[in-house]
Amino acid sequence: MDMDQAAVWLCGSILTTLGFLVIIGGIIIVNNLLHKYWKPVKIFTSDSWAFNPPARFITEEDKK
Repeated sequence: MDMDQAAVWLCGSILTTLGFLVIIGGIIIVNNLLHKYWKPVKIFTSDSWAFNPPARFITEEDKK
């Protein structure tokens, strides 16, 4: 391995590492933004189950 190949290999490894760090930093920033502004999606809440009785509204008799 001569000096030119060693310099290219060193420069390539440094740039590859910096590229990975930039990508990981971007992922962390996007993750923090999603965590701050994303509201959890609640699909299986207690009122979405089929076996819950339907809502009952007050009638005039119950009101008296």
